[in-house]
Amino acid sequence: MSTTETFIAHLIELRSRLMNVVIALLVVFVCLFPWASDLYALLAQPMLAKLPQGGQMIATDVTTPFFVPLKVTLMTAFLIALPYVLFQGWSFVAPGLYAHEKKLVLPLIVASTLLFFCGMAFAYFVVFPVVFGFIVAAAPEGVAVMTDIDKYLSFVLGMFVAFGLAFQVPVVVVVLVRMGMVSVAKLREIRSYVIVGAFVAGAIFTPPDVVSQFMLAIPLWLLYEAGIVVSSWWVAPPPPAE
Repeated sequence: MSTTETFIAHLIELRSRLMNVVIALLVVFVCLFPWASDLYALLAQPMLAKLPQGGQMIATDVTTPFFVPLKVTLMTAFLIALPYVLFQGWSFVAPGLYAHEKKLVLPLIVASTLLFFCGMAFAYFVVFPVVFGFIVAAAPEGVAVMTDIDKYLSFVLGMFVAFGLAFQVPVVVVVLVRMGMVSVAKLREIRSYVIVGAFVAGAIFTPPDVVSQFMLAIPLWLLYEAGIVVSSWWVAPPPPAE
């Protein structure tokens, strides 16, 4: 088979796998659509639980009450279908990988996905109650906290992404060590700089309060240490130079 025919065959396979992904997302989305309002209510629960009795959110745009639950449903459908999406991606690239690469890539994909979900869960169950409680408590007397549902969704998605990416630190550390770009000894040596960087990241990607900054910085640091531990026993040391 010529190079051109091989390239076209890869494009056809890629199109087929992308179509499978789109179909899977649509099927899950359609199944979840009747519960769109319930899914948004679940997402809004950490904020609603901290509002004074009778407190509620508001919608400042005519179409917002329809489109915001729709966005939440689409996001949920993507998360549910994510294992299948990753399977399609893995099936596409796996034939071009060597055996030792497959042994490395597949565990990293699985670990990265689980850690991203863990980061989202940590944000939802631990960070949100603390942050929203602080925001409501800090409101001046006479000010009613009534967040717009679209802005709330944007905030929540931003926090999910921030904590999901933060929980990827062990994977990044392992990959860097495995590729020989940095040694475990060097990672231990720069620990103090990483801690400072974690607090800077916490200040940038979280609301402007010390509590939420610590709630991102401390996990970042601990995950970095976890990456060092995993790298120490899982990644084989390089052979001695001759």
